[in-house]
Amino acid sequence: MNLNIKDTFTTENPADSNVENTRRQVEGAVFSYVKPKKTSAPKLLHVSAEMAEELNISSKETKSDFFKDIVTGNRIYPNTTPYAMCYGGHQFGNWAGQLGDGRAINLFEIEHNNKNWKVQLKGAGETPYSRTADGLAVLRSSIREYLCAEAMFHLNVPTTRSLSLSLSGDAVLRDVLYNGNPAYEKGAIVARVAPSFLRFGNFEIFTARKDIKNLKSLVNYTIKHHFAHLGKPSKETYINFFKEVSERTLKMIIDWQRVGFVHGVMNTDNMSILGLTIDYGPYGWLEGFDFGWTPNTTDRQHKRYRYGNQPNIGLWNLYQLANTLYPIIEEVAPLNNILEQYKIDFEKQSFTMMKEKLGLIISDEDDVKLIQELEENLQLVETDMTIFFRLLSNFSSKETAFNLIKNAFYNLENISDDVKNRWNNWFKKYDDRLKIERISSEERKEKMDLVNPKYVLRNYMSQMAIDEAEKGNYSLIDELFKLLKKPYSEQPENEKWFAKRPEWARNKVGCSMLSCSS
Repeated sequence: MNLNIKDTFTTENPADSNVENTRRQVEGAVFSYVKPKKTSAPKLLHVSAEMAEELNISSKETKSDFFKDIVTGNRIYPNTTPYAMCYGGHQFGNWAGQLGDGRAINLFEIEHNNKNWKVQLKGAGETPYSRTADGLAVLRSSIREYLCAEAMFHLNVPTTRSLSLSLSGDAVLRDVLYNGNPAYEKGAIVARVAPSFLRFGNFEIFTARKDIKNLKSLVNYTIKHHFAHLGKPSKETYINFFKEVSERTLKMIIDWQRVGFVHGVMNTDNMSILGLTIDYGPYGWLEGFDFGWTPNTTDRQHKRYRYGNQPNIGLWNLYQLANTLYPIIEEVAPLNNILEQYKIDFEKQSFTMMKEKLGLIISDEDDVKLIQELEENLQLVETDMTIFFRLLSNFSSKETAFNLIKNAFYNLENISDDVKNRWNNWFKKYDDRLKIERISSEERKEKMDLVNPKYVLRNYMSQMAIDEAEKGNYSLIDELFKLLKKPYSEQPENEKWFAKRPEWARNKVGCSMLSCSS
């Protein structure tokens, strides 16, 4: 395995002078050197061949003991220095102080085909930022992250990537629902990859500590390596940097809304500076279309991170980043203008996204009303979001519409006449609206099927893979991995996965209820 190793992050940013791996406050440093914990009996369960290729690792090399040892933390690649990053964050709206890579260890940077990638292990042991935790991960959460990151990539949603999923061979103690019933589970490690794992919180920690020198230094590094097109560091460049981070954040969240993804814990330490979906913890996919749904048990009371609030939380987090960058910009107006533009752009982009989901291309003054009525109807009765929009691309007439989408309803036999009438009225309006479009129904279907996935990683699907893996059967991980590489394709051989959540999964832990340990 001959990797093209770079070390821009560790050579261009200040390191923690204390090399002891003890939990502590780390000041004046962007990262701390730390070695992964050696595991007792590592076993490689799955590798993303596609991601390995991006790193110039061949399929033959991924089958070697050397690769297995690297991605389980049992061996350090020659001439590299693993590290954990220091950052803070606002958690559920409150400043939490220093957080940092508590169970993530960055192995190295690889440059290949003019792309720079950071490779990181999640669950490879404690770091100075682990606080009261052990820095380890369990199989269930690792399967969820491994599968979802690659699924999101193929859905065309900006995301970190997955390289490998491994068992550590060690038992890990976890309390799944934080209800005082801890149990030992299989330990696991995910090797994940991104151009950068920098978060809003990496910058926040310096401003909070009034360490403007290191704030400026880290911003300059980030611009140099990830926003070089903005030019040399200057006040204007910093403003444009914030503008682009804002735009990327919004694009990511619009994509989440499009496919029905709910992140579950949009704290500022979980917000990527590159606008990537990062940290797959208590995430979930909408089953019934519901703006008020959150998958996170910790968030159940206030629902801060519910599906319909994700765009607002993106804006709130950007306000925190604006406050963070203010000391090196020293002007409020340009930052406020960017934040105001986010609100305008959200309205525009959300509207455009919904029109695309409905196959509407030309403009019509009644489109806003048509979309609002649809969203109201979708909440009148539990309606599967993914199935509804996918089947809608087959729409041909209002007469056949109800039969077309009845498979998206959870409780078809109990739908009232009033609800049916409201749906029929909407389908009549939709039928009339489609008549003014200038493309054929075939072209419309083709366009709609590119934005409305047929297959997403539903929570019960992940849980089925987890249940099988706990018994030692890992075949379902591979089956789902392959299925989700082509989420927009019909895949008739996989039709069984184009189905509503089964009733057994409605209230099952891991399917409807997820904690931050998920």
